[in-house]
Amino acid sequence: MLRSPIQQKRRGFTLVELVIVMTLMGLVTAVALPGYNDFLDERNNAEAAKDIMLIDQAIHRYWVDMLEFPPSLAAVGMDGMEDPWGNAYIYYKFDENTKKADKRKDKNLNPVNAFYDLYSMGKDEDTHRNFGSNTGKDDIVRANDGRYIGLADDYT
Repeated sequence: MLRSPIQQKRRGFTLVELVIVMTLMGLVTAVALPGYNDFLDERNNAEAAKDIMLIDQAIHRYWVDMLEFPPSLAAVGMDGMEDPWGNAYIYYKFDENTKKADKRKDKNLNPVNAFYDLYSMGKDEDTHRNFGSNTGKDDIVRANDGRYIGLADDYT
């Protein structure tokens, strides 16, 4: 028995319907993905800042007990810690031989710490001593002798 077109069941989507759905999915993805990436960056930056704060507290406890800053992160049991991007945190203790050029600097090229530098290289996994440089902007830093911990680009 022949069925009329009205009686036949539709057995799928038309090409036009599929194109419309794919276009809408692409638009939603294009709008949502940058926001999600920004969220991930902020979360990773906050996690690195929290870790630096914990390391800074361990260094301070060492200083209280020993009346000197530790020679390395191993001395405070923090040498195995990695930042959210899988890199080790960097600790650089200053001594009488440390030159101003070896210290991390703000955008005006002033050293940001008096006793030691502690930081993560950030998302780009590269660093520079100057916070204003392209590779230094995304570093998560301890500055102003611990009164600031956060993104180097936000430090003023």
